[in-house]
Amino acid sequence: MSHLSKFQISLQKEGADAAIISDPIGQRYLSGFRFSDGLVLVTKGESYLITDFRYAEAARKQADPALQVVVPQSGQLLCVAGLLADNHCKTVLFEEQSLSFASHARYCEILCDFQLKGGASRILAELRERKDGEELAVIARAQSITDAAFAHILERISPTMTEVDVAVELEFFMRRSGAEDVAFHTIAVSGTASSLPHGVPRRVPLEKGFLTMDFGAQVDGYCSDMTRTVVLGKADAEMKRLYETVLSAQRAALDAAAEGVACRSLDKIARDIIDGAGYRGCFGHSLGHGVGMLVHEDPRLSQSARENSLLSRGHVVTFEPGIYIEEKYGCRIEDMACIRPDGSFYNFTQSPKELIELF
Repeated sequence: MSHLSKFQISLQKEGADAAIISDPIGQRYLSGFRFSDGLVLVTKGESYLITDFRYAEAARKQADPALQVVVPQSGQLLCVAGLLADNHCKTVLFEEQSLSFASHARYCEILCDFQLKGGASRILAELRERKDGEELAVIARAQSITDAAFAHILERISPTMTEVDVAVELEFFMRRSGAEDVAFHTIAVSGTASSLPHGVPRRVPLEKGFLTMDFGAQVDGYCSDMTRTVVLGKADAEMKRLYETVLSAQRAALDAAAEGVACRSLDKIARDIIDGAGYRGCFGHSLGHGVGMLVHEDPRLSQSARENSLLSRGHVVTFEPGIYIEEKYGCRIEDMACIRPDGSFYNFTQSPKELIELF
């Protein structure tokens, strides 16, 4: 069943007649087409991709054929109003999480003959949370490019490179290897900067010590996410102990992951190992998060996750414990895994995790 068909069924369950999708992520999810100027209108009757001349030809070739491509001669919302009337719609949902205040005011002005309600963001998030087999296959392709990028950078890193050089080399390799884009801004931080979980690459030569690289590819709209930490130079005993603690925490959480397991319990497994090793307070973020068309989606492997939030078929999540000692150094190891449609657990990430020392 197509994403569009699933969304239409959800609309019916909500008692809504139509939904206006304005966010590019939701538009691509429903249409299969990447564009940045227009609307997707889903009604209880017909559904439409409303755009301008620049995208029309490509949309007719690439979008879900169940969507009629419409190029309005007047404004897009005036076109929506006419199409809603043609399909005898009354209750219309909008994306409450992404629609701006100004746009909402415009909706209320032009679509005043219809009952406008939020809810489309929630429906889309619930649908996107559980990936089907085709989506998992695309995510696997994205991760295979990310794995290849890690192997590539290990051969290229040199003492004369800067953190920016490392980040750019990773991104260039992923694009050259088939990624349509990077999944997020690449992190490459070394030495004392490795204590910053989301540090920004600097235009300075790589520092000795830990080098943490957090990066991912985007393929057909879907993201991958991986972190590896290596050592530039030789690791001392404390660095080795810290690294092995992070790795033990990650492996324990991965080993416990299965369909029906509570998301918060996986965070606790990793956190208890890190705290028990004497690093309490040094693991300040959650164990992981969902990945899909956005690099951060539900579910969350977090202490704050709801008790009834369980790993389910179609979930794609990261496992990324870390230890960060302020102004000294830090280490994070991240894999991305899923619960397959048959209920089995699968780790997409194939890159090695043993401690690697370079030059």
